[in-house]
Amino acid sequence: MNNSRRKFLQYGFLSSSVFLFNGCTLFGVTTPYATIKVLQNDLVPQAEELEIHVISYMHIVFKHKRITKSDKEFLKNGVKWLNEESIKSYHKEYVKLAKYQRESLLQSIAKTSWGESFLYDIMNYTFEAMLGDPIYGGNNKQAGWKWLEFQGGIPRPKKVYI
Repeated sequence: MNNSRRKFLQYGFLSSSVFLFNGCTLFGVTTPYATIKVLQNDLVPQAEELEIHVISYMHIVFKHKRITKSDKEFLKNGVKWLNEESIKSYHKEYVKLAKYQRESLLQSIAKTSWGESFLYDIMNYTFEAMLGDPIYGGNNKQAGWKWLEFQGGIPRPKKVYI
């Protein structure tokens, strides 16, 4: 398998399409990548300000064999459900909403069991990206550590272990 095909398959989860329905009608198509990027910025705006590469970190997480298929599917379904709630409430996909609409929607879904779990998972991965060793692709130039005035563990990893 050549290198470009391998990368395509590795990143397939985040770039795969999620079909969005309004009732029984196809409303639109999005990717988990697009929604997660906006969502993580809504939940932890400091990550973008610090240039934390959450999506780069998520690529590593989603190719890791210890992350169960059901956990990956839950995240993909969470993206779908978030967008479907957005369509029900505002007739737009999540990424196309105004900031105040996204905030209102997040407050609403946080009251549901799936929404609370989904938002927890996204925040957890965002903080892992912000606070993990830069070798994992998220904590660009140790920005998360510097933000918290934290000294990373020593010795630092020389290769990715997940």
